[in-house]
Amino acid sequence: MTDKLSEFEKLLKEGKYDYKFNQGEIVKGKIIRLEKDGALVDIGGKTEAFLPYKELTNRPKRVKIEELVQIGEEHEFFILRDESDDETIVLSLKKVNQAQGWNKLEEAKKANETLTGPVTSVVKGGIIVELFGIKGFIPSSQLRLKSSQQDSLLGSNLSVKILEIDQRKNKLIISQKLAAHDEKADLREKTMQNLELGQTVAGEIVRVTDFGAFIDLGGIDGLLPISEISWKRVNNPQDILKVGQQIELKVLKIDRDTSRISLSLKRMHGDPWDELAGKINENELIKGTVSKVANFGAFIEVSPGVEGLLPRSEITNETESPKVEDYLKVGQEIQVLVKRFAPGEHRLSLSMKEVKEKETA
Repeated sequence: MTDKLSEFEKLLKEGKYDYKFNQGEIVKGKIIRLEKDGALVDIGGKTEAFLPYKELTNRPKRVKIEELVQIGEEHEFFILRDESDDETIVLSLKKVNQAQGWNKLEEAKKANETLTGPVTSVVKGGIIVELFGIKGFIPSSQLRLKSSQQDSLLGSNLSVKILEIDQRKNKLIISQKLAAHDEKADLREKTMQNLELGQTVAGEIVRVTDFGAFIDLGGIDGLLPISEISWKRVNNPQDILKVGQQIELKVLKIDRDTSRISLSLKRMHGDPWDELAGKINENELIKGTVSKVANFGAFIEVSPGVEGLLPRSEITNETESPKVEDYLKVGQEIQVLVKRFAPGEHRLSLSMKEVKEKETA
């Protein structure tokens, strides 16, 4: 074949066009005109050769011919029919592409490459994707979508990996799941390498639980604990966070060995405890609102995001073991005495029973 091609090229250079083209040969040519049903190709013969539209691609959905080839492009063509019949040489581009395609697919399989190709049809048990002019079959088990959703893939481009290839049997089995898994692994590794403590990152909420939320940072999920959602008390993360929501967070902890990442939303804003430093003094009276009632006492919000603890023993002098709920209700506004304030430690100890003593002192 190589010798014949060299002979043909020699004749072209010498300006001789009496070369006999034979069926099954591969020749070089240039696209010189586009027509509705195909293209005319100059291969150096007495007349132009014809390239039928159906010999351009395997895609069942018809597209404009100029989307497949352009005037002036040079390609190698397979001779389907020589000029002995009606002096019209008929060519095929897809047969050459297919022969080259199988070689490219073999190389891609050895290198474990991810390939991308269009979905050309939906068939029983899966879909067909074209790769280098070859039809590859993706079983439904190797797709990320359910069988009922496969029709939506028609015409779209999918990233795939080769599972099995056999040119002699014209067999090509591919997988979307495997490609997605490898892509996510590569993305996860890249994301971990680029993360730093204190860094601001953007992510999407993918799951909300009672103890916090999981945030997709790009192939890897980070945990946003309930304690890091807001400086204010959060009883239910689902009241604040929604799946699909895009948010920015601070990176608190990174464990590269286990790929665990801890995040904070509240630290995107200033620490309200620092803002109160110097504004609240010990042994002074302040007002606050009951935010939570427990057996051991109550939490009193004295400023947005700042809560102090009012122990049960500091509620009243009337009884040794008072029932907190008999004296305090959530939302109730009360006056308390500051017994200890340590903003650096986020600690505020309060007393209600000493308020009267302070007022009468």
